[in-house]
Amino acid sequence: MKTRVTEILGTEYPIIQGGMAWVAEHHLASAVSEAGGLGLIGAANAPAEVVRQEIRKVRERTEKPFGVNIMLLSPYAEEVAQVVLEEKVPVVTTGAGNPEKYMEAWKAAGIKVIPVVASVALARRMERYGADALVAEGCEAGGHIGEQTTMTLLPQVVDSVDIPVIGAGGVGDGRGMAAMFLLGAEGVQIGTRFVVSDEAQVHENYKNRIVEAKDIDSVVTGRSHGHPVRTLRNQSTREYLKLEAEGASFEELEKLTLGSLRRAVQEGNVKNGSVMAGQIAGMIRKRQSCREIILELVEETETLLKGAEKWEK
Repeated sequence: MKTRVTEILGTEYPIIQGGMAWVAEHHLASAVSEAGGLGLIGAANAPAEVVRQEIRKVRERTEKPFGVNIMLLSPYAEEVAQVVLEEKVPVVTTGAGNPEKYMEAWKAAGIKVIPVVASVALARRMERYGADALVAEGCEAGGHIGEQTTMTLLPQVVDSVDIPVIGAGGVGDGRGMAAMFLLGAEGVQIGTRFVVSDEAQVHENYKNRIVEAKDIDSVVTGRSHGHPVRTLRNQSTREYLKLEAEGASFEELEKLTLGSLRRAVQEGNVKNGSVMAGQIAGMIRKRQSCREIILELVEETETLLKGAEKWEK
């Protein structure tokens, strides 16, 4: 399964692991890379030196390509941008903003730059600034999201740029991955399914909540203030949506969610913590290693695409 994405990344498969805060650390990133995908360290709001140590720990576990996802709204974004230069990280993905002020230095250092985009306008701008590829992420994804679905966003981004596009949001099995390719993607980014992998350093309660999730358990909070976040419904989301409906201020709602993702991921508080997960949570029914997940995805996808080729003929 070779595409322009595997050529750019130097990976065996065109599969990228999402840079999920509190989840995407060195154990998971190295396992995904070892399995033939691209593992990512999610810098999130971590200080630069913490990210540096995570980078070095990944290198102790694998010699294969990996990357760092930089959340541009982080107060440490500028320092992390410098750390990836100093540590010669092969790939950088970015989210929650526009990375153009860092791109010249990254490109000069030979770093592959892959911004996450939620609009055609940003996709075109990133191509002009030298992005190597793009991740088009739809609102089916977990965590912070835009408004467009992957089904509509992805083909529009593909049609608007010449660089390869990676589909994200709504990929839970080979059917989803095959659909991304048929919509024009040359790779996929997967988050939620890797959360329940054996290697993910996530509390058992969090993993079990995803595995037990139903199709109707996904909910979006924060739309009223322009910061939509997709999670699995629980006591916390019910309280949040009630306050949101009553017109609570952004500051009041922020207090409610402060530290809630860490509580869920590390402490296992899935009732009052933030259980970020994509809409595909309702499709996940088993726990596997990263290698098993990737090989199953690839096998299913190849089978479906071969079937599609026969149908076209």
